[in-house]
Amino acid sequence: MSSLRHIRGLFRQFVNNSCSIKQDRVLSNSNYSSHGNFIVPSRGVQIYKGSGKDWLPTLHVAVTGAAGQIAYSLLPRIANGEMLGEDQPIVLHLLEVPQALSKLEGVVMELQDCAFPLVQGIVATDDLRKGFADVSVALLVGAKPRSQGMERKDLLSSNANIFAEQGKALNEVAANDLRVFVVGNPANTNALICAANAPRFNPERFMSMTRLDQNRTQYMLAEKAGCKIPEVDRVIVWGNHSSTQYPDITHARIKGESARKVINDEKWIREVMIPKVQQRGAEVIKARGASSAASAAAAVVDHMRDYWHGAGDRWCSVGIPSDGTYGIDEGLWYSVPVMCPGGHYRRILNLPIEEFSASMMEKSRKELVEERDAVRHLIPKEFGEKMYTAKKNAVTGAGKKAASK
Repeated sequence: MSSLRHIRGLFRQFVNNSCSIKQDRVLSNSNYSSHGNFIVPSRGVQIYKGSGKDWLPTLHVAVTGAAGQIAYSLLPRIANGEMLGEDQPIVLHLLEVPQALSKLEGVVMELQDCAFPLVQGIVATDDLRKGFADVSVALLVGAKPRSQGMERKDLLSSNANIFAEQGKALNEVAANDLRVFVVGNPANTNALICAANAPRFNPERFMSMTRLDQNRTQYMLAEKAGCKIPEVDRVIVWGNHSSTQYPDITHARIKGESARKVINDEKWIREVMIPKVQQRGAEVIKARGASSAASAAAAVVDHMRDYWHGAGDRWCSVGIPSDGTYGIDEGLWYSVPVMCPGGHYRRILNLPIEEFSASMMEKSRKELVEERDAVRHLIPKEFGEKMYTAKKNAVTGAGKKAASK
């Protein structure tokens, strides 16, 4: 496995040689002379030897909202190798808004003081094109946070332009092997906007987070069944990362047995578990006065680790562009179950959809259509033509048809 990853890393370096901005230029002080930007010099981008084994070629990783609460929990885990591997040296590209640069400088100081061996350099900036230069992994965490009582449509309006500009910048300067994971809410539609404005890349490379909802569901099932969390698998989160999401345990297993049979309490599933997972974000905000942070960071690490290294036959839920299966409009970023062989994902198709599940999935589909229509002005026409001409099939019809093939 290590040798395969090493070969993949060398291939990635070869692919990115065509990029117009080279790694040594990204880390030169002359490129970061504008006010408010600063840089920690790199220690190089060679293949390093450490801990008795070869390290892979250096990977550039961007994190937006880098002075925020989620990033504060996330960055040490990335720097320590929990996400991309303990043999993967990285250069961290930390992006923030101008008014948060002083806080970001403090974050950089702490990362320096941790002396993470894998961190070969840190770029800290409020300039998107400098911050995204040559990055292969972009974690789009930063977004205007949802405050107590805020309507989702207000959150969408506040963040849509941010993700359009990020997409344009990634399109111009990111590495050829770019992968994007959107965390900032509304994550599904933000991923759509970002991908639509980055035509150089396959939209399949843009993912949005529902792993946090999957983790929440797995915990509740394990607690109810009195088992260990790893003994719960095949949980699915369908749809939007919002209160319309559908945490589905129809196919879930507990110790290899049907989770529904083990729980044997349909009322608890429908009236307690599903609503609790759907409203967990709001519950956290009410309790701590701020959005989920540590749990969101953990979900980012969980998903990207599984995606990057492979998760075997385990099922993972993630928001990806719909291909029309399960009756979901093409071009909607809709959470579905996937398998991750390593470096990409494969949709799990032809699952039977019960009537209750179909109705829940349809609610989330409708909400995503409304969100998509609200940001049409930020979606370039050439991207939108295919998306808007897709048939608007209800899950109850096309979903069952797809599942029966």
